[in-house]
Amino acid sequence: MSSSLYTALILGFSSALHCLAMCGGIIGALTMSLREEVRDNQLTLALYVGMYNAGRLTSYVLAGALAGALGQTIFYAISPQYGHTILRVIAALVMVGMGLYLAGWFPRFAHVEKLGEPLWNLLEPMGKKMIPARTPLHAFVLGAVWGWLPCGLVYSTLILSVSSGGASAGAMYMLVFGIGTLPAIMATGILAWFMIWVSRLPYFKKLAGATIIIMGAASLIYTGAGHSPH
Repeated sequence: MSSSLYTALILGFSSALHCLAMCGGIIGALTMSLREEVRDNQLTLALYVGMYNAGRLTSYVLAGALAGALGQTIFYAISPQYGHTILRVIAALVMVGMGLYLAGWFPRFAHVEKLGEPLWNLLEPMGKKMIPARTPLHAFVLGAVWGWLPCGLVYSTLILSVSSGGASAGAMYMLVFGIGTLPAIMATGILAWFMIWVSRLPYFKKLAGATIIIMGAASLIYTGAGHSPH
């Protein structure tokens, strides 16, 4: 796995507290809206929850592919020689901003969520009409709608995927990020409480944020030295 994919995985995992706060209520509402016979069967319930998240990650992958393709277009439009370097510098700065946000030192970074509000305003009514999910496929479609929920961490990671090198790389970047978010979203019972406990440790967010800041700074220095981090 390349260093950039490790970054995406760490971003996803370290966003546990944010995911639990923003998406925990959503997955809870979607789960409680299911038929009683589905909720009472643990295997069937796991299938529906899995399909919700499969739909969410599918939207992440699609968005990553679009962002990666856009980045490649911008790269060639700016300069075949320097375009990628410029995108890498921007991505590194965004990574530092995300680290500051995760650590609680730069809360205004969350304003990036406003970028997705127009699209979400179109999709949200559609999603509400589809609740409750009647089949696993229906749950997948609901999850795909959920994947476009305005989220500062998701959108910031999308900005990073712009410099990934193309559509397939951008899709992989967002897939790995999405996988990193799964423990916080899918975990139930003891594991869920463990994730909440870890996320609420006094220095968890600061440690996670500092890690992302260091990675962003290292990427910035590495790019400035004329190397490609991929």
